[in-house]
Amino acid sequence: MAKIKNPVKIAVIGGSGVYEIEKLKVIAELDIRTPFGKPSDKIVVGELAGKTCAFLPRHGRGHRILPSEVNSRANIWALKSIGVEQIVSFSACGSLREEIAPRDFVIPDQLFDRTRERPRTFFGEGIVGHVGFANPYCPELSQVLAATCRDLEINTHDGGTYVCIEGPMFSTKAESKVFRDMGFSIIGMTNLPEARLAREAEICYATVGLVTDYDVWKEGEEVSVDKVIANVRANVENVKRLITKIIPQLPTERKCECRQALQYAIQTDPKFFNPRTRKKLALLLDKYYKKENP
Repeated sequence: MAKIKNPVKIAVIGGSGVYEIEKLKVIAELDIRTPFGKPSDKIVVGELAGKTCAFLPRHGRGHRILPSEVNSRANIWALKSIGVEQIVSFSACGSLREEIAPRDFVIPDQLFDRTRERPRTFFGEGIVGHVGFANPYCPELSQVLAATCRDLEINTHDGGTYVCIEGPMFSTKAESKVFRDMGFSIIGMTNLPEARLAREAEICYATVGLVTDYDVWKEGEEVSVDKVIANVRANVENVKRLITKIIPQLPTERKCECRQALQYAIQTDPKFFNPRTRKKLALLLDKYYKKENP
């Protein structure tokens, strides 16, 4: 298919059950190679409601990639390389709160990392970067998402903490109890390192948690695969409505901290940059360091 000519500033990352954007008029399917390997799948670029956007299924078409196997560095890098500035992520999750019911949507504002095996930064190999991550989700993007969900009369919870576990198994009852005692709202397996890498790439990132179950803490309501699948299917219908409405409403001008997250983050003196790493990270560094620097 044809190559794209202009930057694509908006992207959607689909989680479980979200493998395509309905009504997207496809312009191109991009098979992008990155310094960090291949993304989960081809990036589909198209037009929706008069705006150009990209779509990437996190687990690949056919859901063939485990949460721990998702190459988040390649996914975020590939989207950055085509000009993406805003990512709307969809993630199936379990509820850790009585008031958050299956088939509800949650727009979290905090993250807690319980992963163990995943590469979590673009930096290293001679270039040190410490990026601020106090507010892991873009507040501006999250506000638009929450408002749009309310307009569509989707039962939505604004705010809360997403605890990201390694998976692929669901929690034990003991783990679920601890997460509830710590005040977390939802539990999933995919927002990290995805959100952290998006911040390093200066991309606004927000997620919609698609609640499928009560994890295993609620007696008689323990998570099971059949329940998850049924609720995923129900949630997808609202996802389709939300994507169609949200894409035209996303702000074109960014004023948030995400847009310049790297401005003061690089601690390594440019004179000591590893030349190979400098070249490898050009997509991130050229904004702040002249190309002729080593």
